[in-house]
Amino acid sequence: MDADELAKQLHDKATRGVGLSPDEQAKLDAWYARQDASESAMLAQTSPPQALVALQAQVDAAVAQLLTVTQRIRDLTLQNDALRRDIAALKQQLPRSPAPLTA
Repeated sequence: MDADELAKQLHDKATRGVGLSPDEQAKLDAWYARQDASESAMLAQTSPPQALVALQAQVDAAVAQLLTVTQRIRDLTLQNDALRRDIAALKQQLPRSPAPLTA
């Protein structure tokens, strides 16, 4: 049995809760380290697919639009609040009962 197959069996035992001897645990830890190094090297060599780059650009543009719209909503809310206050103040200036109209 080769070292990789043995490491897979040790991994299986460990994930099932079976205790490993110190030697087995050391072999498993070394295998994990080799696997991690191999995966890291593979990931470092690959560049993101062009579709992913395009999607990220679209997401960035959508986020920028959302920020712009959010700020516009905040500005309009402040303007609406000011107008409501102005309307309330003008209503206070109106006479309580309407004056009769004369022709």
